[in-house]
Amino acid sequence: MVDVEVKPLPATGETIGIDFGVSRLATLSSGERIANPKHLHKRSKRLAMLQRRLAKKQKGSKRRELAKRAVARLHEKIRNCRKDTLNKLTTTLVSKYDVICVEDLNLRGMVKNHSLARSLSDASIGTAIRMLEEKAERYGKHTVRVDRWFPSSKMCSDCGHVVSELPLQIREWGCPTCGAIHDRDWNAAKNILAVGHAVAAHGDGVRDAMPLGVESCCQ
Repeated sequence: MVDVEVKPLPATGETIGIDFGVSRLATLSSGERIANPKHLHKRSKRLAMLQRRLAKKQKGSKRRELAKRAVARLHEKIRNCRKDTLNKLTTTLVSKYDVICVEDLNLRGMVKNHSLARSLSDASIGTAIRMLEEKAERYGKHTVRVDRWFPSSKMCSDCGHVVSELPLQIREWGCPTCGAIHDRDWNAAKNILAVGHAVAAHGDGVRDAMPLGVESCCQ
């Protein structure tokens, strides 16, 4: 065990908003899209095969123990691949941006949706946000959490109009007020940036942000 002196990363003067998701792991307000590697999904067939082999082995036998180890090794590989992906992503973001704005998602509630639970767990959005916050604090950068009730996806980033409904299956929509066509995730990232940037200008550290004037539409 050794003590390592961590030096702050050089300031870049840049701020970014990030919308995390399942179809894409992350969409940045700059327009950059980070693909979701779906490590569990890619190895689901092999995992199912190994689990079937395990189920057929006699309890207490050496072959069952070997089959059990094979399943455990694949789970470990999936975890390591996921951790490596998130570490590389979060390190890159902290290096490039001084202030990183993310949405304070209700992940526990979202996992209760059985159609999304497996994909959300595979993406590990909560782990990604925790890594961002830890690395930002370690290297002298800042993170801002935007209030989960802020309608980032439903608000037009051009004129501020908020649509009443926007089902998850709609990935692109047009603003009825100004006519702008929005990619759902990119629009959300730009709104998250706008709110987080305003909050960061008044203080530092991890903050919960809700812009003035939108509380009423979130009730």
